[in-house]
Amino acid sequence: MEYGPAKRRAARALGSQRNTELPGNDEVEDEVRDYLALFCADTQPAELAALREVAALWMARLAEFRPHLSGAVWRGTATRLSSVHLELYCDDSKAAELALIDKGVSYEVGSRAGPRSEAVPVLGVSSNSAVLGEPVTVHLSVLDHDDLRGALKPDARGMTWRGDLAGLRALLQASR
Repeated sequence: MEYGPAKRRAARALGSQRNTELPGNDEVEDEVRDYLALFCADTQPAELAALREVAALWMARLAEFRPHLSGAVWRGTATRLSSVHLELYCDDSKAAELALIDKGVSYEVGSRAGPRSEAVPVLGVSSNSAVLGEPVTVHLSVLDHDDLRGALKPDARGMTWRGDLAGLRALLQASR
């Protein structure tokens, strides 16, 4: 789950009011990393690598749409329960859908809020992972090509929220 919705859900579960100050995303991510180190240190690195391999496969398959990996798989906090989130930066919003049809890939259509708070299409595909021994859900958010300009700004710690295939390959290489 993305940090914003997760924080709001936790606040509701605790009975907090809407104006309650919630922790920052960096604080939440620090706690997730602590949890993973404590409870998942023996399995999480291999699961993360498997998810990143799935992401690399789809990024290569959809290279014409300038794919960028985002979310927990990019940031390094994913487990086998995580989905892969790719952002496709397209000149034509229907081009990615047509490419999946041409490749014979079954997909489901959904939506999410985009960078300008408008709804953007999300194409969901299932991809088998031999390493995990189960299918992985890959969410393909179809964004406008112009949205790529501000997409690579780093956070307060200098980490980006998304990266391209070259960046992903560097992460995979560094983890070996």
